[in-house]
Amino acid sequence: MNPPKTDARRHHDPEVRGFASDNYAGAHPEVLAALALANGGHQVAYGEDAYTENLQRIIRSHFGATAEAFPVFNGTGANVVALQAVTDRWGAVICAESAHINVDEGGAPERMGGLKLLTVPTPDGKLTPELIDRQAWGWEDEHRAMPQVVSITQSTELGTLYTPAEIRAICEHAHAHGMKVHLDGSRIANAAASLNVPLRTFTDAVGVDILSLGGTKNGAVFGEAVVVLNQDAVRKMKHLRKMSMQLASKMRFVSVQLEALLAKDLWLRNARHANDMAQRLAEGVRAVHGVEILYPVQANGVFARLPHHVSERLQQRFRFYFWDEAAGVVRWMCSFDTTEEDVDTFVAALKEEMAR
Repeated sequence: MNPPKTDARRHHDPEVRGFASDNYAGAHPEVLAALALANGGHQVAYGEDAYTENLQRIIRSHFGATAEAFPVFNGTGANVVALQAVTDRWGAVICAESAHINVDEGGAPERMGGLKLLTVPTPDGKLTPELIDRQAWGWEDEHRAMPQVVSITQSTELGTLYTPAEIRAICEHAHAHGMKVHLDGSRIANAAASLNVPLRTFTDAVGVDILSLGGTKNGAVFGEAVVVLNQDAVRKMKHLRKMSMQLASKMRFVSVQLEALLAKDLWLRNARHANDMAQRLAEGVRAVHGVEILYPVQANGVFARLPHHVSERLQQRFRFYFWDEAAGVVRWMCSFDTTEEDVDTFVAALKEEMAR
């Protein structure tokens, strides 16, 4: 059989590497193979297909017998749909000031979800019961949005991790106040790989009510899922997904990617490799005089402070972002396809620029 033909042309240099984001990486070959496998013939649209049905079985194997997945297009969509599902029109969400829903989603939770974010400064991106209490008040005050949800991120935006015990404490504290708990898991695989525990250990088993399950950062082309863990906590998820413009007509192509990642251990292999590359990067950076690593490297990100002019010169050789440009803080991310050579070449370039 002849290979399929296309008029498309490659418009980038596949040899160019960077440390800007795990979203920069392409798709894992096993995910691409799964997409091709799902492509033949006709399947019922809007999630009534065999691939989405099978995904439910896989999700339950990871998150418990009552878990239910609702595939969506992207991470912001997953977060907005999930938070709408556990809030009333007058509801508010307590989150870390650095949370993705607060910093990097263009106001979507508030504008599209119609809810209020109540933020708390944190030293390491992590909430605690004590920090939650700074915003957990005023439930009967009609002049204040009502706190109804605590949203945490695992791993956090600063690359740090919650232990299962820490998440359990947050869930117990939130539930005691009548609040639900949402977990933003865009990098949930990296967290599980680092903690060396099953996904359920720090989600369903400790009281998380609903989560946003990431796929794109871990080797998918596109697609995430809202996973409902506590069926009593949500209402009309199918309707919320549709009205939030997150219902894919050809959903099989989202579901089969998540199947490829989660059916066996691809999700874990990819995440472990990305984490290992971040550790290698951190070890190399620590040996460079004048560069300071700011947070524990517990997942696939390294946050560092170095002279601004050095960062600007280095950015001409490798793509990466300033995290706090005024403070000279940068973020370097590793992905499933980052190689040891990529890391070593980057560290060598950093040494050269620091020595200039």
